[in-house]
Amino acid sequence: MTPAPPPASESQPEGPRRPWVVGVSGASGTPFAAAVLRGLLAAGEAVDLVVSRSARLTLLDETGAPFRDAHWRADLRQWLNLGADGEPGTFEVAGADLAGVRHWAAGDLAAGPSSGSYPAKGMLVVPASTASVAGMALGLSKDLLQRAASVTLKERRPLVVTVRETPLSGPVLRHLVELDEAGAVVLPASPAFYAGARHIQDLVDFVAGRVLDAAGVRHTLYRRWEGELGGARAQRERPPQAGAGEVGGRWGADREGGG
Repeated sequence: MTPAPPPASESQPEGPRRPWVVGVSGASGTPFAAAVLRGLLAAGEAVDLVVSRSARLTLLDETGAPFRDAHWRADLRQWLNLGADGEPGTFEVAGADLAGVRHWAAGDLAAGPSSGSYPAKGMLVVPASTASVAGMALGLSKDLLQRAASVTLKERRPLVVTVRETPLSGPVLRHLVELDEAGAVVLPASPAFYAGARHIQDLVDFVAGRVLDAAGVRHTLYRRWEGELGGARAQRERPPQAGAGEVGGRWGADREGGG
């Protein structure tokens, strides 16, 4: 006699961890990366983090926060607690909130995201420098960030490239077109003002929200356009809410706008 199948909870075990790979290059704009990371964590997403060597210098210059391989968890927490204006303690990201984050050294070309068999949802490069754009467009693998992006493209997974540079030269524009033709989403770090920004964090969160939109990750980072004129002015005239500017979950449940 054929035995009865086990209950669904037993026959369908939880699948493997499938993170979003977040690559941070050396372009100016580390607050964009921090906002995207907070948004992913607030949405309950797992994250594999790759911070390039030049990005560590930019992070230190823009925020004063270090990023060291041996102390990456404490350094990441310090970074994510900063506001876009560099104010410490703007956000409350506890050590437990980082349980879903895994860090890979930029020089580790044997890391998980370097292989197409590694189960990842896709990759977000934020901010993306022109050097990283060129490397991704040409299929180079000089570091793990470029290798992971190449893997993401060849496996036909979502790749969002948040380029942060101005003006853009002809070669950079051609590289961006090549990335678009390869299937990537080219998403310049260009904040809009219809959401009623009152603070630098609002402008940063708008860009981060568009990155998460492109990845299909729910968030409440900015007020969405609803087809009514005057919404930005009305948003600015409202009295500030406690915790305004914070992201998702307990980092901003009072934020308005859908995800």
